[in-house]
Amino acid sequence: MTATIDQGTSRSAGDTHTLHFELRLPHPVDRVWAAVATPGGLRGWLAAADVLEPRLGGVVTLRRLDTDAEGRHPVVEGSITAWDVERVAEYTVDTLPGRMRFHLEPAGSTGTTVRFTNEFNGDDELRPVSLAGWHNHFEYLVDALDGRPKDWSGWTPERREELREAYVARERDVSRP
Repeated sequence: MTATIDQGTSRSAGDTHTLHFELRLPHPVDRVWAAVATPGGLRGWLAAADVLEPRLGGVVTLRRLDTDAEGRHPVVEGSITAWDVERVAEYTVDTLPGRMRFHLEPAGSTGTTVRFTNEFNGDDELRPVSLAGWHNHFEYLVDALDGRPKDWSGWTPERREELREAYVARERDVSRP
């Protein structure tokens, strides 16, 4: 089994946007769980979990290790809104990215399927940006699970911009009659 990241999809209702990704990973659930639900695992592909209380209602504080447009490392705070060990980790933070839900399912004897949902409020222009950002982070997740965690000191936005352009082009193609 090789890792696959299906292109993300989205739907909107007013200014609420819901993104979906499905990842098929050639790693056991316990290893994927450690990557999405522990400070050490999250740091290798997503963000520094400065605070992570692993329980329903626990506090979570995530600090981006890549930079935003102003060169900052934004911090978001929130709570754990769903927690079922080795099955569901859901973090809901006060600003973007909003609600992030990782639902893990065994795939065969050694693989894992991750069904990811991200729900946030904002302008419609944020949808392709968010799709691209998550897709890029999931590429980092695949690398981290393969023993190559992200070296954030060398991060650049080029890949994320390439993905954003692809998502915008796909939406343009879908909306043509």
